[in-house]
Amino acid sequence: MITEIRIRAFRATDDIETCLRFIDGHKKVLENHGIKKVTSSNSEWINSKAVFVVVVETLDGKKLYGGARIHAADGITPLPIEKAIGQVEPRIYDYIRGFSLEGTGELCGLWNSIEVAGLGIGSLFPSKVSVVIAEQIGLASLFSLCSPNTVRFNQWIGSRVFTEVGNNGTFYYPKLDLLATAVFLDDVKNLPLAHPRERQKMLFLRENLDYISIEKSPFKDLKVTVHHDIALKNVSGIEFKMKYQNPNP
Repeated sequence: MITEIRIRAFRATDDIETCLRFIDGHKKVLENHGIKKVTSSNSEWINSKAVFVVVVETLDGKKLYGGARIHAADGITPLPIEKAIGQVEPRIYDYIRGFSLEGTGELCGLWNSIEVAGLGIGSLFPSKVSVVIAEQIGLASLFSLCSPNTVRFNQWIGSRVFTEVGNNGTFYYPKLDLLATAVFLDDVKNLPLAHPRERQKMLFLRENLDYISIEKSPFKDLKVTVHHDIALKNVSGIEFKMKYQNPNP
């Protein structure tokens, strides 16, 4: 029984070795569900300074139980959600461009190993930490494209279904028999739509980035000691606030 874990956050380029293990773990989970291709599972992000990684791991860092990523919109590389739905929903490009003026990004690549399936350890925990590091990065908002099972986690952390795109926010992706939902967290700083319990935890972690807590699984009678190591290095808070030139000055 898993009773102690560490949740660690870092810029992708600062720990390539862990990124490679993240990719391998994510790939195996997708293959177990019969999914061979999804935009957030490729390895192109590994050398991007606009990507930040959250991992759930053993205390010695030798084994990953899951994780997530934040891709900041940098005006150069499209976000995974743009690559995923842009061809069928081109309006997503304008939305990303507009929100990137104040800093936006995407919570993606969420996965957990079979060992922690159903415990919330590999889903809710890294989702909350992703919101905390998004504030560190200086992002004002976050997009995500999630499965039906993870819509509720995104709502708990303050997101809403982004009905402005698709069929009231839904798409068949990555396969025609799988439904994905676009969600949007439009106030990373204040989190007005977050569940009060989770909002309190996220605001507390924002001020206590190196913290040990005892967390209860949201689904089972299990308590886990969580070591948080989520202070990002060399982030300015303004790096990803895009300023586009007016084409008609």
